[in-house]
Amino acid sequence: MSKSVKDLMAMKAARTPITVVTAYDFPTARILDECGVDVILVGDSVGDTVLGYKSIRDVTMADMLHHTAAAARGSKNAFVIGDMPYRSYSTPARALANARKLIACGAVAVKMEGGVKLVPVIRTLRKHRIAVCGHLGYLPQSAAKPGAVGKTLPEAKRLVEDALAIEEAGAFMTVIELIPARLARALTRLLRIPTIGIGAGPHCDGQVQVFHDMAGLSPVVYRHVKVFAHGKETLAAGAAKYAKEVREKKFPTERNAPSMDEEVAAELERWVSGLERSTPVT
Repeated sequence: MSKSVKDLMAMKAARTPITVVTAYDFPTARILDECGVDVILVGDSVGDTVLGYKSIRDVTMADMLHHTAAAARGSKNAFVIGDMPYRSYSTPARALANARKLIACGAVAVKMEGGVKLVPVIRTLRKHRIAVCGHLGYLPQSAAKPGAVGKTLPEAKRLVEDALAIEEAGAFMTVIELIPARLARALTRLLRIPTIGIGAGPHCDGQVQVFHDMAGLSPVVYRHVKVFAHGKETLAAGAAKYAKEVREKKFPTERNAPSMDEEVAAELERWVSGLERSTPVT
């Protein structure tokens, strides 16, 4: 049985760290689910991580529906969150229509970026019993350039106000990205809902990482990332070995194909050898 909002709230109350990892497909979600990851986030980071888009702003609702459905099929126990892509929640009505689509694909909740301005959208979704995860700090969909947020007192105060506003509106959890660790600690203490950090230090209620980053599959390792596996090297070595054995005719062998009864095989060969070909085999 998959985790619920109540389970995540209980984990915050018990100070049990919440583990969150992105997944964009069935096999990755299945691996994370079997490893006991608490939350699978089908992030719009699928755009630059998997789809090769130049910007996550290029990610469409169709992209998110496709990948959310695939990841949801791979998860039996984890709490699945579907990311709302750029401009998919520009109005409460649009947000509701698109959130319903993600829920229909298997998401248990949706995630959106923003603070005070997002309150009407969150309230609309909560009115229709759709769980909402917030996203504060650095906002990839709208930021002019990458970088930390909340390092000045005015910025920090605005972040606190945004966090309180989305909590009051009904968000059950929020991601906080690229903010100072001391601000993240203050938010975690202040909020009743769980905080999930990425590049926000160790004091959050949980942490989220992009699977391809932590698995060593991404070309760039950012400061907030820790590589826990050397996936690129392992996969590249396997692919190179496969190509080498095919070229050297070491793979496949007859053991890698179905067998045939000897009498049938002999009869087949006699029959084939008697066939006349009008054109040479190329």
